[in-house]
This record gives sequence, structure tokens and C-alpha cells, in this order.
Amino acid sequence: MKSRALLNLLADGQIHSGESLAASLGVSRTAVWKQIKRAVDEGYSIETIRGRGYRLMTMVDLLDAEAIMARLSTQLRSTITSLKVHDELDSTNAEIIRQRAQNRSSETLICLADHQTAGRGRRGRQWQSPRGENLYLSFGLIFRGGFAMLDGLSLVLGLAVAQALEKQGVNDVGLKWPNDIFVRDSKLAGILVELQGELEEGVIHVVAGIGVNVHMSRAEGLEQAWTSLARSMPDRAWQRNQLAADVIASVLQASEQFAVTGFEGFRSRWQSRDIFNGQPLTTVDGMLSGTGCGVDYQGNYLIAVDGEIEKVRAGEISLRTRS
Repeated sequence: MKSRALLNLLADGQIHSGESLAASLGVSRTAVWKQIKRAVDEGYSIETIRGRGYRLMTMVDLLDAEAIMARLSTQLRSTITSLKVHDELDSTNAEIIRQRAQNRSSETLICLADHQTAGRGRRGRQWQSPRGENLYLSFGLIFRGGFAMLDGLSLVLGLAVAQALEKQGVNDVGLKWPNDIFVRDSKLAGILVELQGELEEGVIHVVAGIGVNVHMSRAEGLEQAWTSLARSMPDRAWQRNQLAADVIASVLQASEQFAVTGFEGFRSRWQSRDIFNGQPLTTVDGMLSGTGCGVDYQGNYLIAVDGEIEKVRAGEISLRTRS
């Protein structure tokens, strides 16, 4: 028995006897008690009511692969080779790399995790990955052509996530070059794109990781201002399966268009969400300062410096607003 199955039974918030739980799960009452203890150790609040049973006090929003797939169109489902949900992983990007090593097909792989032990953001930064609170998913995508065709891909994926969030009713979704999604002045989500292996006969394997803060209310050690959907819109009952389905649909549709048009087909939409546009900016190393002017057709950021336009290339240096 897995604690996920137990939590599914307790998710209605009602009192369930140990006997009924054991019967539903096909295990002994002792096994039920052990799983209750394990769930409590993982951070779930479960009340033990003497003589009656157990009641889950924590709000539970479990990820479920079948529930996510059911929310996708038949056409999109047909393009996905594998969609798996894991209770715990080192990182979803790492799992996609392992899956691709075993399956070199040209189809799409998708991986989600309820918890990551080694989640990463851009430039190797740690990505906070508390259990059961956020959305951590990665895509194994295939593109055909040379590496230059991938210019602007991370920007396109950020735009796709922003559009999925808007579909969920989130307002004021902005994009911070090169790969962050903001709501007002705080980071809500991030993108991490990695190339996998060598170019093989014009086929490029891309691993795209996406993290969205959903229910998170605390984050220790983060210097950057952050938010979550629950903090931004506390009156909304957020469901990770629906959000995952919307993000997956938006990313797959955007990837298909990107393969045809490149970043040019997305540039104006990205520009309309640019939180740096018109702002005084400086590079993190302090070598370049000016005013934000959006991006060019390769996804490079443009800064006006003393009447001249300078390009900042993704992967080389980052930008921040000047205080």
C-alpha cells in the first residue's frame, strides 16, 4: 500500500475507521496505522479519534496522471508517449533525461513529481520543492534542425505558462527575461531548459522543466520576492491536476508552433508581458546599465545605453532593475 492511496481515501475530510480503510486498501489495520504514521511524518495532519478512526485535517491536492490526461484533448493525448507522476524524485528534469536514455523515440515525455529533493533553477540555484504544495513538471521535447532554431525557446515556454495561468483566471502575469513568470512584483514560476546529448541527424532533444508555486505559504532562505497562486488569489481553490493539464496543453501547442515559426511568431506577445520594458536595468556583474527595450528576434534582451542598443544574450548574463 502506498500513502497516496490512503490519502485519497481520507481526502474527503470525513472520519474513516481503521477497519474500513484496511478493507478498501486490502491490507491489515496494522499496515494502515503504519501508513498513517508515515503520512504524519511527511507533514500531513491526521487526527486519530479513539474508537472511531482517522480524519485528515490537512488540505490535500494530490497529483494523478489519469486525471491530468483526462483533461487533455484527444489530439494532445495522442502525441504523448509517457506522462508519469512520482511521489518523490531528485528532479523531474533528471528523470526525463533517464527516460530518454531508455527511449529515444521522437514522441513527447512528461514527468511530474509531488516532491523534489534536488530541484534546480537557472545557473544551478536551488528550487524550493516542498511536498504536495507546488507544480514540478518537465517535458522531453523533440525539435528538428540546428541548435540555432532553439533561440528564444525558454521565452516561448514562459509565455505558454503565462497563458495557461490566465486561463486559470490569474491576472497581471508578467515575464522577466529570460525565464521567470511574475505576478505583479513577485516570482510565481520559472523555466529551466537543457539540451540533452549531441545533435543527431538534425534532431534536438530538449528537456524543459517548469515550476509553479501553487499552495506554498512559506519558503526559507529565498532572497527574491516570491508568491504562489494561493497567496495571490487566496479565495480560489486551486487544483494542481487542472493547472498541470492547462500548462501541458499550452506548452505542447506553443512548442508545435515554435517548431514552424521560431521565436518570431511569439515576439510581440512576449513583449506585451515584459516587466523590464522601459525600466532602468543593470547586468548582475555591473558591467552594463541602461533602459530596457524588449527582445530581438533571437530572444536577446536589448538595452539602450547612451543612445546605442546593446544585446544581452540568455545564458551569459542576467539583468536586474536598478533601485
